[in-house]
Order: sequence, then structure tokens, then C-alpha cells
Amino acid sequence: MRKVTRKVVAGPVVIGGASPISIQSMITCDPRDREACAREILRLCDLGCDVVRFTLPDLESAENIPYYKKAVGNRQCALVADIHFDYRIALRAAELGIDKIRINPGNIGDKERVRAVAEACHERNIPIRIGVNSGSLEKRLLEKYSSPTSDALVESALNEISALEEFGFSNIVLSVKSSDVVTMIDAYRKLSSLTDYPLHLGVTEAGTLKKSLIKSSVGIGTLLSEGIGDTIRVSITDDVKEEVIAGREILSSLGLYTKGSFDLTSCPTCGRTKIDLVSIAKRVENALETIPPIENRKVRVAVMGCVVNGPGEAREADIGIAGGQGEALLFKKGEIIAKVEEEKIVDVLIEEIEKMRN
Repeated sequence: MRKVTRKVVAGPVVIGGASPISIQSMITCDPRDREACAREILRLCDLGCDVVRFTLPDLESAENIPYYKKAVGNRQCALVADIHFDYRIALRAAELGIDKIRINPGNIGDKERVRAVAEACHERNIPIRIGVNSGSLEKRLLEKYSSPTSDALVESALNEISALEEFGFSNIVLSVKSSDVVTMIDAYRKLSSLTDYPLHLGVTEAGTLKKSLIKSSVGIGTLLSEGIGDTIRVSITDDVKEEVIAGREILSSLGLYTKGSFDLTSCPTCGRTKIDLVSIAKRVENALETIPPIENRKVRVAVMGCVVNGPGEAREADIGIAGGQGEALLFKKGEIIAKVEEEKIVDVLIEEIEKMRN
């Protein structure tokens, strides 16, 4: 059962409480190029990203916030400013209507600066994510624990919480990310047992696509299966769209994605397979990524190599194909409805999926 945490509102997105688990990502364009940044923000929003973060390295870049807000319009997508070191940027972001701020109170200066940020955000009901990760732990904690252990991450997070709570600020989201999956899981488990603030899950610096998918699925998936976590980011060194797709797949595999999704099942092939199933499965996967899911519905799509793994083992699929000799059987809910030539399989399957919207 999912742990019920405090509810935090970031613009149009609710994090924590009983709200759906949200997917986050971060744009990668030059913050001085507001047109490019706006395009990337909208691209992520339209892919289904709930929370989009962007870096604000200086006061000049903060002036683009109203432009981004206007571009997003009525989309249900929150904008988050990522700020380090200069508290004045956080103050300006709050003035300009940012939905959420990501900082570490410990790196923006003395207590009066932390107070100024806390008061500015409290006045406008802007939440703050305290982002602790293994690569930026305080020197004192590294000396105490010898390395960025889970205990070091948790202690850092609790210290940062106290820095904000001292000024009456509790509109907080927490993260304790590590590039080591075991450390990350342990840190979040400990933090979850010590606080009811909503948690943002992620394996930091997880690597390129294949490596990150494995590490993030294990780390994020383990915690979500235990009821821990309110919002997630799959960090990938690749096109940022992959982060959104991966986040959706992780949530969907656990039955936690509520907006509608496609669940693709395909067999590993064997000597019975007489069609190019590997190529067909990849084409179907690519096609499903380009079409909007059917709202509030999980559609199970099966791509099977033969009749043994077809309507029989895939009888729970909403729709699918089972390969034959240069052709395939098209089936819905276990019932065969047509026979299709190999070169037309993907087009016919996608066409039938589109019909399911009606």
C-alpha cells in the first residue's frame, strides 16, 4: 500500500497525498535561448511529462519564466526552476510566478538568505524541493561517513529540512539520489520512515539509455512497489523524451500510470518463428510511442512469433498478432479476427488500435 504523504501543490500538479505519481524531466538547452527552451518544455509537456525542470544560472535567465508560463498555457504541466548558490535567483523566480523551486538551502548562503527564500515561497505558496545527491554532499558529512552513504544522504536531507522549518516553511518535497542503486534504495527507505514529506525518486547520473533503464527500473521500481515515492525522474544521457517514456513504462508496469498507456508484450522468438518478429516488434514499439494513449485506459498489445505464443499465452491482450509462414493472425481478446500478410502487419495492427478509441 502506498504511503500517504503531505500534499504539495506545484502549479497545476499535485504531488503527494493521494494524487497520481507524477513524471518529471529536465530540459537541456542553453538557458539563454528562450525559444529553444520553450520548444523543449512544450515537447516534454505534450509527451506526458507532469513536471519540467530547467536551470537558472543567472538573473537574466530567470526573466524568461513568464514566457515559458505563457507558452505552457492550460497544459497540466508544472515548471520548476533549478537554482544553486545565488539566492537572488530564487527570489526573482518566485516573483515571476514559477510553480516550484529546487534548491539546497546549504549552498545558497547564510540563514538570512535561506529565510528570504522561504518567506518569498511561503507568501506565494511555491513548494521547494530539497535535492540531496551523492555528488554534492557537504564536506563535513563526507568526513563523518567516509563516503556518500545512505546515512549521509539522509542526514543531509534532514539538516536541509530543519533549515527551512526554522522559518516556518514546510511546503517541501525531498530527494536523496545516488548513482548507486543499493544506496539510493536504502536512503529513500530510511527517509520515508522518518518524515511524511513527499519524495521525488531517482537514480542520479544513471548513464546512457540501456544502463539507466536497468538501474532506474530496479531502484525506482523497488521503492514504488513498497509504496514509497510520489514523483519520479528517470535520468538518462540521451534525448529527454526517453526519460518521459521510461517513467511512463515504470509506472505502467506497476499499475500506477493513470493517464492511459500501451503495454507491449512480445515473445523472445524461437525456431517456430517464421516472420521477422524482432523487426516487427521494434516497429510496433516505435509506432506506439508516436500515438496518444487511449485516455484512462491501459491497452495490452501482444506481438507473438507463432500460434503457440499467440492467442493462447496472450489471451489477456486487448489486441495482438501471432506469426505464421510470412503472415500473421490478428486477434482481439483471444479471438482471431483476420489473417495479415507480413509486410502489412504493423500498419494493420496500429490501424486496429486507433479504432479502439471509438
